[in-house]
Amino acid sequence: MLDKSSKIYIAGHNGLVGSAIWNNLEQRGYRNLVGRSHKELDLLDPAAVKVFFDEEQPDAVVLAAAHVGGIMANLQYRADFIYENLQIQQNVIGESFRHGVKKLLFLGSTCIYPRMACQPMAEDALLTSELEYTNEPYAIAKIAGLKMCESFSIQYGCNYVAVMPTNLYGPNDNFHLENSHVLPAMIRKVYLAKCLNEKDWDAVRKDLDLRPVNGVCGSNTDEEILAELNKFGITPESVTLWGTGKPMREFLWSEDMADASVHVLLNVDFKDTYPEGCKEIRNCHINVGTGLEVTIREVAEKVVDTIGFKGLLLWDDTKPDGTPRKLTDVTKLHSLGWHHTVDIDDGVAILYEWYRKGICINHQTI
Repeated sequence: MLDKSSKIYIAGHNGLVGSAIWNNLEQRGYRNLVGRSHKELDLLDPAAVKVFFDEEQPDAVVLAAAHVGGIMANLQYRADFIYENLQIQQNVIGESFRHGVKKLLFLGSTCIYPRMACQPMAEDALLTSELEYTNEPYAIAKIAGLKMCESFSIQYGCNYVAVMPTNLYGPNDNFHLENSHVLPAMIRKVYLAKCLNEKDWDAVRKDLDLRPVNGVCGSNTDEEILAELNKFGITPESVTLWGTGKPMREFLWSEDMADASVHVLLNVDFKDTYPEGCKEIRNCHINVGTGLEVTIREVAEKVVDTIGFKGLLLWDDTKPDGTPRKLTDVTKLHSLGWHHTVDIDDGVAILYEWYRKGICINHQTI
């Protein structure tokens, strides 16, 4: 059992979920938290990870660090996604075991489920048929991570629990136009198109100064900026998004995910994740989501309405859609005492305001 003095290492504490978990724990009175940036600790380096565990001796570990990205990144960098995630998991879970960590929470992804899994996807849908091709390497790495947690807990009596969040979005998200997930990419694309549509070049330049696109920043000419943004389907008249817009997706606010993670970390043990007395212990991971879904097109329209873009919303159906549906069955999570609080309508508005304010605040320091 963890108490307020327990030392908790959060791997990936600067990321979308890791930072939210850190804040959630602090709000609950947990102050003995440890984090390292990538510059301070390369989780791909087994020797460095061992030295870190030797020195810090954490009581608990939250493994929120991962190499992540959207469809384009997963297609282009398949080797990176499987290798780096397997390496991170191997190093952190392995050293946690060797150093007697009392509790480990592993964060995965619902992309672990088969492409055509029955909806909603319960935990026992795992490994029942083929994965979605576009993110197969990442999914295999995450399956390996949850199976490591399961196997160490079964063989050695460890208390390692894995949670599988659905599509996440929220403060500190990655808004890279090529490598981010669907919702933050939408928000940035529509915001930039709105600025171009309204001829607000000052806002466009502030955005690009904070997050340059392939080397193009606020100091580039209007023509150079327009040409670069056009590559990503952003023009003054329209925004073009990948696919048909028909796939269904479930979205979870990152601070809700953090709250669910901390709830599991503090209140759920490995023995609580499977039926008592079962002969084959498997699928002990826990889905984390809302149990609600919308189409990608509906989400895009919410973003357009929230931001106030007056141009056209277009779809490039020559690009892949990804998995048709990814709705989680959250029965297990609800039975363990947690429910979400932020719905997609409120979440889109909150995230857009966070993004817009962040540009203004950061631009003052540039």
